Amino acid sequence: MQIKVQAVSLGALAWCAMMSAPAIAHDADPVTDSDPLGGIVVTANREDADKAGGSVHRLDEEQLRTFSYGDINRVLRQVPGVTLQEEDGLGLRPNIGIRGSGTDRSARIVVMEDGVLAAPAPYAAPAAYYFPRVARMVGVEVAKGPAAIKYGPSTIGGALGFFSTPISDKPVGEMSGRGEILAGNYGGARLHGALGGWQTLGAGLEAGAMVEGLYERSDGFKRIDIGGPTGFRINDVVAKAGLRSSDGRHIVEFKYQTYDERSDETYLGLSLADFAADPDRRYNASQRDVMNVGHSGYQLTWRSRIGQALDLTTVAYRTDTARSWYKLQDVRNAANTGWTSMADVLANPAANPLAFADIVGAPGYVGRTGALRVRDNNRLYQSMGIQSVLGADFTTGAVAHRLELSARYHEDFEDRLQQEDRYRMVDGRMVRTTTGVRGTQDNRRGDARAWAFFAQDRITAGPVVLTPGLRYETIQLEQTRWALGDVARATPTANVRRRVDVWIPGIGATVRLGDAVSLVGGVHRGFAAPAPGSTIDPETSWNYEAGVRLGQSDWRLEAIGFLNDYNNLVGTCTASTGVTCDLGDQFSGGKADASGVEVSGGYDLKLGGGWRAPLALAYTYTRARFDTSFVSSYFGNVTRGDRLPYLPPHQLTLTAGIDAGPARLTATANHVSATRGFAGSGAIPAAERIDARTVVDLAGEVDLMPGISAYATVQNLFDDRYNVAFSPAGARPGAPRLALAGLRARF
Repeated sequence: MQIKVQAVSLGALAWCAMMSAPAIAHDADPVTDSDPLGGIVVTANREDADKAGGSVHRLDEEQLRTFSYGDINRVLRQVPGVTLQEEDGLGLRPNIGIRGSGTDRSARIVVMEDGVLAAPAPYAAPAAYYFPRVARMVGVEVAKGPAAIKYGPSTIGGALGFFSTPISDKPVGEMSGRGEILAGNYGGARLHGALGGWQTLGAGLEAGAMVEGLYERSDGFKRIDIGGPTGFRINDVVAKAGLRSSDGRHIVEFKYQTYDERSDETYLGLSLADFAADPDRRYNASQRDVMNVGHSGYQLTWRSRIGQALDLTTVAYRTDTARSWYKLQDVRNAANTGWTSMADVLANPAANPLAFADIVGAPGYVGRTGALRVRDNNRLYQSMGIQSVLGADFTTGAVAHRLELSARYHEDFEDRLQQEDRYRMVDGRMVRTTTGVRGTQDNRRGDARAWAFFAQDRITAGPVVLTPGLRYETIQLEQTRWALGDVARATPTANVRRRVDVWIPGIGATVRLGDAVSLVGGVHRGFAAPAPGSTIDPETSWNYEAGVRLGQSDWRLEAIGFLNDYNNLVGTCTASTGVTCDLGDQFSGGKADASGVEVSGGYDLKLGGGWRAPLALAYTYTRARFDTSFVSSYFGNVTRGDRLPYLPPHQLTLTAGIDAGPARLTATANHVSATRGFAGSGAIPAAERIDARTVVDLAGEVDLMPGISAYATVQNLFDDRYNVAFSPAGARPGAPRLALAGLRARF
């Protein structure tokens, strides 16, 4: 009943926004001079990205609205240098890397919303089991190279920032709103609405408020043999309240978010033979798998302009996340002496006939008692902190400076109190044979406390812009374990503490050779913090970039070469890797390097008669390899020169559209070359090959009346089917053809 009430409420909000819309408003940039986040983010708009100390790509509200994606993977295909390992086909569990960083659960990049770290525990457990929903965002920014040192704790690949809907971009006294009602195949639906504005209080003060609701659902495109749910539903609500001076020099804003998700997702994939026969099939042993997530966030931001040269931005924040992913963990081995991983069974069903039979659960089959072990991955997270950035604009002779000094205190934790139940398969249905006791599978907590400081000066001397910066972090890590089943946690059985101190320097440079030509380059140190309880060295690298930017008002082209030279590549054991290891353990991969080229461009072709054809491309070439030979239970048997997995050599996205004013049609084609699911070299064996694919998406919009339009989009227009991963366990499909259509409005 609660789900239905929330869905109706969100739908009503979206419908009210549409019905009250008198005119279409121009898409405004979410970060303005009076925006409270002006001192926290890298850039204010795409033009400012050219001055950033590193490679920065920004997708604005207009670009995000074109395809109205709910899947962050499809959004980031438009950004060069980003690597995506799909998992569920719907973007629920993103695995994002930048310039050769690891993709697993996006743990090697920084993910932020409105300048605040978004992972449930970004230091203690950065794996992203909660991820901001891109469907409610008005901006997405990817910062690479030296620009990434402004954030942290991870500077290996870069930073991914989301910008939520502002209170309003309208003049004081006018309301601003947007909404959409979309429905499609596989039970897909989205209700989204936002409404807000500013009002004069008098005495030089203005008050503002905004409320936004997002409801997304799908029945899922996969099918369990015996039937059952494979979809998801998400409720995401944001409220903001602000107080600012009429001149925009001072602003205080409070933001509250609440999010809940139920998704009937699994780590269980398919054998290669079964995938070829039916990629959307799910074995019966996945019928109990379900994820439940509850997330809430609080953010208080104050920004003040002091005179003409100084500004101070301070953000205090807290997030609380509870997640329980109840899912198949592994299967009893044939000798009944231990457990066999799902990945090993599906990689070679012939060598594991009993385990495979228990997983498939064919009609009439009665499996072994307790052969299926299902784990309740029950975890609590908390993250909180405060960060300030002081900005100063000044000159020394003919040289202009933009100096930023920042400090952040942050603490977070991950708490695991998990259990396992055991099942047997009876005629396709899982019957529980043993009920686990809380805390008997895992009983531990990881804590992190960190101070972070950075100084960065953007120095402009005529056509030359230099941006030197230095980041320092001191991190206290602690892992506490209790005896399995000790729910009271009276006496710890182990307590491991560790302190990590790191200096992260970087410098970026831009040299303008003419109105349309600039050279760019930079170098910075990459760093990723170790996990609580880990004894290995932190992941470190030296990262380099150099290239050229070309462009004028209606066209742009950028080509940048990069090299990430790893001193110590680190792998972290998570359930999503599909590797048999103790969760949380870390492994050294020694020296490695990732190099490549990023090319992006755009051209706004004028066709006459008010018609235009916007064109865009994003291309990435990546070559990533190990520089040492070793044997590891995590990385496998590695020979120097072996390619890193899940890093396709070629990625290309081409976008073309026709804008006729009241009607718009846009198509995008994304090509990803074949790549490895496991480290290796030479020809890729079929059992390790992630398929090459070219996927075309199409979107169209027609204005029906001022402020209201009809909208439709089709993803994977030609319904291509392909394997996206062998992790966590078995072959996994990309999404089939998905369509959404409905009404959208703005005012």
